[in-house]
Amino acid sequence: MAGGELLVSIHGVRKDYHGLRPLRVERLELRDGETVALVGFDRAAAEVLVNLITGATLPDAGDVEVLGTPTHGVTDADAWFRLLDRIGIVSERVVLLEELTVEQNLALPITLDVEALAADVRSRVERLGLEVGLAKNVMGQRLAAADETARVRIRLGKALALEPRLLLAEHPNAALPPDEVRRFAADLSAIAARRRLAMLVLTADAAFGAAACRDLLSFQPATGAVVSSSSWWTRLIRRRG
Repeated sequence: MAGGELLVSIHGVRKDYHGLRPLRVERLELRDGETVALVGFDRAAAEVLVNLITGATLPDAGDVEVLGTPTHGVTDADAWFRLLDRIGIVSERVVLLEELTVEQNLALPITLDVEALAADVRSRVERLGLEVGLAKNVMGQRLAAADETARVRIRLGKALALEPRLLLAEHPNAALPPDEVRRFAADLSAIAARRRLAMLVLTADAAFGAAACRDLLSFQPATGAVVSSSSWWTRLIRRRG
């Protein structure tokens, strides 16, 4: 895909994660402003891929370069945290604190002082909540009262809090009730466009992927190939959605 700055480059990667087979990715590239849905990763493989992109783990073979930095070249914690600040992650692995309010959970990436939020932080969090589709009346509620739809949107808000350049989403629609999937895909697409984000969505639902992203790709686990879905198939999915 031609276009903007290359933000993610994965070539010849192999990573053993004690699955049926090692994760192999022949070639995957994501450029500034591109939104790509990738179908074919189960949850375990999606977690491994996200960890490879963020530098949380290194490949057994091959090269991963993110935001201009080879992940094997990130050798100290400070450099790694600076890299992570530029990447937003939407995942069930992202910790939410049940004893805090929705507002406080959204504030945590910005400040650890959540007992008495500063006015500028509160304003920023309110804008985040509005952007990700959280009703104003839920912001002061304890997270324990939040349903699955709200939790997915809270995780999206946390992922966006530090103004990332790259958004990674691991099966973000998996926990959503069917009537919320289409709405969340539309919101995700609109947010990525408005923020001019590069976005990679890993999903088992091709219809969701096609609605959330401009490009729909298919992953072949046996070979590691990533191939474009045919344009007629993508159009059909979007029409049915």
